[in-house]
Amino acid sequence: MAAATGVVMLLAAALAILAPSTRALDRAEFPPGFLFGAATSAYQIEGAYLEDGKGLSNWDVFTHTHSGNIADGRNGDVADDHYHRYMHGTESAHRQSPEDVEIMHSLGVNSYRFSISWARILPRGRLGGVNSAGIAFYDQLIVALLQKGIEPFVTLHHFDLPHELETRYGGWLGAGIREEFDHYADVCFQAFGDRVKFWTTFNEPNMMTRLTYMLGMYPPNHCSPPFGNCNSGNSQWEPYVAAHNIIMSHAAAVDNYKKNYQAKQGGSIGIVISMKYYEPLTNTTVDILAARRALSFEIHWFLDPIFFGEYPKEMREMLSSNLPKFTLAEKILLENKVDFIGVNHYTAIYAKDCISSPCDLNTYEGNALVFATGQRDGVQIGKSTALVGFYDVPEAMEQIIKYVNQRYENTPIYVTENGYSQHNSNSMEDMINDVGRVNYLRGYLSSISSAVRRGANVHGYFVWSIMDNFEWVFGFTVRFGMYHVDFTTQERTPKMSAKWYRDFLMGYAPLGEVQTLRADS
Repeated sequence: MAAATGVVMLLAAALAILAPSTRALDRAEFPPGFLFGAATSAYQIEGAYLEDGKGLSNWDVFTHTHSGNIADGRNGDVADDHYHRYMHGTESAHRQSPEDVEIMHSLGVNSYRFSISWARILPRGRLGGVNSAGIAFYDQLIVALLQKGIEPFVTLHHFDLPHELETRYGGWLGAGIREEFDHYADVCFQAFGDRVKFWTTFNEPNMMTRLTYMLGMYPPNHCSPPFGNCNSGNSQWEPYVAAHNIIMSHAAAVDNYKKNYQAKQGGSIGIVISMKYYEPLTNTTVDILAARRALSFEIHWFLDPIFFGEYPKEMREMLSSNLPKFTLAEKILLENKVDFIGVNHYTAIYAKDCISSPCDLNTYEGNALVFATGQRDGVQIGKSTALVGFYDVPEAMEQIIKYVNQRYENTPIYVTENGYSQHNSNSMEDMINDVGRVNYLRGYLSSISSAVRRGANVHGYFVWSIMDNFEWVFGFTVRFGMYHVDFTTQERTPKMSAKWYRDFLMGYAPLGEVQTLRADS
């Protein structure tokens, strides 16, 4: 606790030096046009998993057939019931609540990041027809957002895909999935691109491929020793085959958008990468190299091909023939650069080398031969959160922004996810009075403010999440929302963090660490 408080004090002192007259975290510190919003994803909030022509997704099937892999054995069949609660005035009698769009409007956000359910648009992929009800749902949501002055920020793929494509191609392992994604993206550009000005192709493909094909935690549950023990899979090469197909799917969609849509629609397109910040555990050569290697397997894996046409040399040296090579035609397709990079950043962590001293590889960083730990000499890197390995280390946000700006040609950045997890508690008061989240958001926004003052090319920030939702393999056991959701009644209740974020967006929020505060204050 003392060490974590010291980190906050150091950050406050640094900010005071940079801006001596600043007594509060002020929205005015950010440039005009800066996007402030909140984020969700389709499977995590929509529910209505088989309504209005939607097909089964990989997560629909996985949560029903592998319920033991979900912390509480539950699923996203209903989730936040967002499909029925996003707006009012639709043609369906059962869609009468304006609640979710009104919540966003009441917060004062000027953007909302959400994903489209591929299975809701193309239930059987390109071999089936377009589901008009799915198009209508997102069309009406986009209209409702724009009517409230909220900019849609749309992700095409956020972990979920039609189950039929899993069966037909083996998901991302089959090269045929590239044409499927290109077709799906084209349908969305045609249907929504006249109003959507921000597109991202994939959310966290670097994390998804590891959890899907290396550790076997996500559908279709593929892995092999020493990374895990699944019924099928090969952790040595499947993650890299899948990643290669994702990178080329991204490239095809970007090429199509830039050639056929961008000039007339006036939008921009990017990709979202999960980014921990790695510090060496010790000041030794092996741990310094381990931290660099971890960053390479975390960030460079996907962004280097997009910007430089090649995988990073650290990965090539370690993986050899298990890492695919780009053909000349693929390199040409990759010449279309993204307009921006989405950064999903939650934490920093220490990196320990596993080459000189072997360690457990059945971890997120195992394929980089790195072991991640939150402790050095018995002291945590930052305050703990509900998710193991996720710590409150706000100064790392500025570091990751600086790192990405420097490596990738000063390409504009949007912080597309940043948030704080709480344990699901029996005490409503504990969940509503989320002091930890308030301090976390304040700290990370202060770090972004510092980066902006130092000239960082960052243009937006999205809190994960606007409301509690289905958190993948954690089910409903952890909560990231600024709004509490009772998953039985679907009642939404603002937490203290919602009030704090609203106050910040309206022009004022306290800089100092919050000790006690009530949501109704």
